Amino acid sequence: MENHKFKEFINIAKQLNKIEIIPLLMGSVGLEIVTGKSWDAQDLDIHVPGDKRGWEVPPESNIDKWDDIVNIMNAMEYSLIDLHEHEFTKDGLSVEFGIIDTLPSFSGIQLEDLEIHQLDGTNYYLLNASQYLRVYESSSKDSYRADKNNNKDISKIDFINRMIGGSKK
Repeated sequence: MENHKFKEFINIAKQLNKIEIIPLLMGSVGLEIVTGKSWDAQDLDIHVPGDKRGWEVPPESNIDKWDDIVNIMNAMEYSLIDLHEHEFTKDGLSVEFGIIDTLPSFSGIQLEDLEIHQLDGTNYYLLNASQYLRVYESSSKDSYRADKNNNKDISKIDFINRMIGGSKK
């Protein structure tokens, strides 16, 4: 499966590694890598270190090394279009940054349980199928996300459950 969004994630991750950030690939692009199935990903969701209080902290200060990340994205010809969502865009691709440190409180996944992957000398985290299941189960309970995504998470949960045989949660 040719995945141009994943290749772009690796390009961004390579730059983040230079400032000692190992990003976590979240969302549908990561799920596509894990499942081998296209989920028609609309954007890149990248989680990086930040304040575990998440959105309770002003957006300009809740992600660690935010100024450096902005400089990296600008150098890669991305434009910041939404500070609150930490969203950049280039050539129709939206890249949103989230906070990896909110993962334990959101889904119960501990950061030390994340597996580091490497591609072309670039380090990144990727959830496994059971971890994706926990994230999407948590997401499906969020009314904002359920409304925004028209309950697409339910089909992902069903697929992952079938993939892992429903035995791991």
